[in-house]
Amino acid sequence: MTAHQNLLGEPAPTLLPDNPAPREALASGADPSRVAADHPADSLPWAVLAELALDDGEPSRDVAAYAYARTGYHRGLDALRRNGWKGHGPVPWSHEQNRGFLRALGALARASAAIGDAEEADRCSGFLRDSSAEAYDELLGKA
Repeated sequence: MTAHQNLLGEPAPTLLPDNPAPREALASGADPSRVAADHPADSLPWAVLAELALDDGEPSRDVAAYAYARTGYHRGLDALRRNGWKGHGPVPWSHEQNRGFLRALGALARASAAIGDAEEADRCSGFLRDSSAEAYDELLGKA
């Protein structure tokens, strides 16, 4: 038995336009909260805030991580849609500007698991894997 194949092919990869300002601010050591306030439509600072909250080891920060990740995820969905994404198709990790959205999505999967929302964690993990297997491996450490 063979797998079903989409005869129309997969949509072209979505590549978000470059916005170096938040990335450069974060790389220079700027406070991620300030960068998020200065660039609220960019997913990257929200993803960084979520990752920091998750990584500090305080269970009380898991809800904050979830909120930061959810914000970055939704800002990323908005940007993807503005750039031709139709709800599916590749969002390559190799394209630097896509990483904010992908990191927010990975953080949302982790934060959802941390607060006990297994269904959302599974949905976000699957969405990440479907968007970019490379991002999935990098962010969630699973094959």
